[in-house]
Amino acid sequence: MNKPANGIPGAADQIAGLTFAMLVVSPDLLIHSANPAAENLLGRSAKRLRGRDVTEILDFGEPEITRRIKQTEEQLIARGLPLKREDKTVSVNLTISPLQTHTGWRVVTLSDSGQGERFGDEERRVSLRGPAVLAHEIKNPLAAIRGAAQLIARQLDEGKRDLTNLIADEVDRIAQLIDRMQRLGREKAEPVGPLNLHAAIHRACDTVKAASDKPLYLKEEFDPSLPDVLANEGALVQVLINLISNARDACAGRREPQVVIQTRFVSGLVMNVIRLGRPVKLPIEISVSDNGPGIDPSVEEHIFEPFVSSKPHGQGLGLALVQKLVRDMDGRISHERDDSGGWTHFRVHLPMAK
Repeated sequence: MNKPANGIPGAADQIAGLTFAMLVVSPDLLIHSANPAAENLLGRSAKRLRGRDVTEILDFGEPEITRRIKQTEEQLIARGLPLKREDKTVSVNLTISPLQTHTGWRVVTLSDSGQGERFGDEERRVSLRGPAVLAHEIKNPLAAIRGAAQLIARQLDEGKRDLTNLIADEVDRIAQLIDRMQRLGREKAEPVGPLNLHAAIHRACDTVKAASDKPLYLKEEFDPSLPDVLANEGALVQVLINLISNARDACAGRREPQVVIQTRFVSGLVMNVIRLGRPVKLPIEISVSDNGPGIDPSVEEHIFEPFVSSKPHGQGLGLALVQKLVRDMDGRISHERDDSGGWTHFRVHLPMAK
């Protein structure tokens, strides 16, 4: 494919290797070509995209954006636009750049607005170190408080130990919270290796069932042909335990509560992992879905941040920890609400073991 004699990749090869979607649009707004990333993002082959009106393919539900797309000489940059597809809506960043050498022709690029920005985010890592250091300093006096409560309890009659037991229980609860804070601030990622994805899912499901007397209405939709993923078993099981438990709790009030776990192969999804300095393919997808009412819109944009929770008594560390563990495995996690179908989806994308 378009390879010069000197071995340097040609323009077509370079465009095909881009991790973001790229369309070349003619002056009459027709799509002339599309790279593989565009095929994946838009859910259509380049053959089906070619010759289509770009304003019909890029449906953002905003007339002003459509109007500006039609301005052939205008450059446009927009972030977080809701791009409507046949099966769902995805948030994308959009750029439209006129080709100065070809009047009316433009290059359109699209990227998932969730890609990359949660990877290598140095400011976020720094913000998590503070609570982790503080947590370490708090644990020592907590241990002393618990020990003092136990000593006092030995001097009391059994019927008068309620308060000392309460002190010990609350100290244990705070210590568990601090342990989770310390895990958030931990910089060194656990080692990864080839892992049977479905075995990890079954282990997580067994743990969730054993840890609570609440029923788990679970449906599995697995692709048995999936290869091993590149992950850390303990971290992946912890991620799945959190997501499955959250899904079960979210739909508990439904007349027919249901949690669906699906695995599938998704070609073309690539993340730019700044920590590694290279793009990483993430073809293995695990989705945990529930038919609950969804996350409170007031916190929906911040659910992966520490101390943000839509639960009445939530601590807001579960999903923050989940995101960190997924990131440490060079993966990606995203949240999506399907209001038309009444489902909430959490999708984890991981690399494939070679």
